[in-house]
Amino acid sequence: MTFSGIAYLIFTIILATVFAGIIFYYYNPKRKKQVEEPKHRMLDDDK
Repeated sequence: MTFSGIAYLIFTIILATVFAGIIFYYYNPKRKKQVEEPKHRMLDDDK
């Protein structure tokens, strides 16, 4: 394997790891209330 092939492989693994980390962070059950709050606030009536 050439240097450029190894570089692309490492770059792909890093990008996949970052993407998986973002997904895990966003869909973490501890954050559910924080993630769902803007949706419910948008539907509330203004007073």
